[in-house]
Amino acid sequence: MNENGTTERKRKPTMPNPMNPTNPMNPTTTVNTVNTASEESAASTASTANIVSAEIRLASRPVGEPAADSFELVRTEVPEPAEGEIVVRNTWMSVDPYMRGRMDDVPSYIPPFPLGTALEGSAVGVVVTSRSATVPVGATVSHFLGWREYAVLDAAAATVIDTDIAPAQAYLGALGTTGLTAYAALTEIAPVREDDVVFVSAAAGAVGSVAGQLARKLGASKVIGSAGGPQKAKKLVTDFGYDAAIDYRAGSLDEQLAQAAPEGVDVYLDSVGGGHLRAAIGAMRTGGRIALVGAIGDYNATKPAAGPDNLFQAAAKEVTLRGMLVSSYFHLFPEWIGRAAGWLADGTLRTEQTVFEGIDRAPAAFLGMMHGANTGKMLVRLDG
Repeated sequence: MNENGTTERKRKPTMPNPMNPTNPMNPTTTVNTVNTASEESAASTASTANIVSAEIRLASRPVGEPAADSFELVRTEVPEPAEGEIVVRNTWMSVDPYMRGRMDDVPSYIPPFPLGTALEGSAVGVVVTSRSATVPVGATVSHFLGWREYAVLDAAAATVIDTDIAPAQAYLGALGTTGLTAYAALTEIAPVREDDVVFVSAAAGAVGSVAGQLARKLGASKVIGSAGGPQKAKKLVTDFGYDAAIDYRAGSLDEQLAQAAPEGVDVYLDSVGGGHLRAAIGAMRTGGRIALVGAIGDYNATKPAAGPDNLFQAAAKEVTLRGMLVSSYFHLFPEWIGRAAGWLADGTLRTEQTVFEGIDRAPAAFLGMMHGANTGKMLVRLDG
């Protein structure tokens, strides 16, 4: 990656903070949160002069699979905040599959990343300077200006988070949009009913590792997960509440699913698309429900992906296939956090993070996540 200097002014994010429910757009490591509020409490009027922040920019639009040279590392001076703005020292940032779509200059539900400016994404951090009466220095906040060490943003685009109920990084995983995705998918999009058989793809990932445990809490009689490799498949059963695990690399997905669910499947949460969606349609019972959350298997495709060749079976079985954008369910955040925080505290919701250290490793974290290198949520720690 290239390193360049600039003093370009950064202000409002292109997308409001998803953790604010009032706005409709609103190597594996075990980590503990460090309370830094006291360290920053004296900085309310501190100047940002001479503070240099590293950030990751999109250097070029990838064709097919992104590579390391699709990104560049740039160092820039942190500008003084305007009235109503805050400066956040980011401590954690998230990398997520949807970001691949934003690297293409095509119309979608969220604007593409511009070239030559810092990428965006969910992050948490500590307020080091504030010109807002509502967000004080020392507060830990979530916002949408990740991919940089320091963020200058409107206070209204940040949400103060409670690190007494969960570590700050949990608000990027189980208490963030990935946890909310699992919750909305299994309660609103393809609701789990008592005694259902539930199948989840990408089951060892950020959404799937929560979804399997949630399906059990919602009354499923059997929960089946698919993951790549024997270690991940084993972890589904030992750590993430699954009754059966499929290693999709180990043989026919259709045959393994038929063996795991000989009487069929009632609910499928799809984050992969392709062969997984085809196998699920073949296994669905009459009246089954499918939540179409993602299709990571096709995100790097250079030509339109073929649809399932057994789609008519969904009609014959009266199966519902319903798409989902998590941004349509931000209003459920308070409800989800209220439930999930208690489960995290009592240990009945188990999570895991795969952590890369340092802003310079953020592209590697993203590329690794796209290849399934993570178990649980893929995160980048910026204050290590």
